[in-house]
Amino acid sequence: MGLDEVTISKAIIEDFNKDLLNFLEVDVAIGGAGPAGLTAAFYLAKNGVKTVIFERSLRTGGGMPGGGMMFNKIVVQKAATEILKEMGINYSKYKENYYVADSIEATSALTYKAVQAGVKIFNLMEVEDIMIQREKLCGFVINWTAVRLSNLHVDPLTIRCKAGIDATGHDCGIVKNLEKRSKIKLNTSTGKIVGEGAMWAEEGEKTILENTKEVYPGLYVVGMAANAVYGTPRMGPIFGGMLLSGRKAAQIIIRGVRSSFFT
Repeated sequence: MGLDEVTISKAIIEDFNKDLLNFLEVDVAIGGAGPAGLTAAFYLAKNGVKTVIFERSLRTGGGMPGGGMMFNKIVVQKAATEILKEMGINYSKYKENYYVADSIEATSALTYKAVQAGVKIFNLMEVEDIMIQREKLCGFVINWTAVRLSNLHVDPLTIRCKAGIDATGHDCGIVKNLEKRSKIKLNTSTGKIVGEGAMWAEEGEKTILENTKEVYPGLYVVGMAANAVYGTPRMGPIFGGMLLSGRKAAQIIIRGVRSSFFT
């Protein structure tokens, strides 16, 4: 039986459109498919929360695939190894509290486990703005990454969510868009984005969990976005905090679901 080029195109377009229509209304929408965003999505979907991720890049993983300075290895501390185990990621002990994993395997496993749990990832799409109603985040405004890169004026589309997560890393792009809106006050010491601190792995890994929380009604921050918003240090190619931050955000939201947060 032969293959027809137009039939191939139809299959791609029709199936993609089904997914897009299905995920225009979700429980949780996440901007960024880095390690924190993928981990949060996995635990949410695993617990029956309808979850979508919008990733502006061609690939998932954020800064994880590049490891440290393009040496494709990452380090996690002991507390995060239980997440590596659950994801089926191999790792080895370097010394006490320092465990090494392959960054490509880790990225692939996080992506695979999230998708298998029911998460839908739309790559090459980004969150360019937010929807707020009654002083609460209620949706994301999305567009193709290529539109921004080409400096085109093309109006976006919107998706509705009951909670959103900024997992955009150092840029904390979703919170930045929120901050620009009049009368918006964030849940930070200044009411604004405080700004990322200089490299300090120990402090950054400690504070990332403290900073993983609701920054504005309906919007949560995870991973490096959390440290950037709350003004604590970056930590380089140690990724345990990213994984633990993603899991913590999922746990917070799941508790909200079970206490009728979404009703």
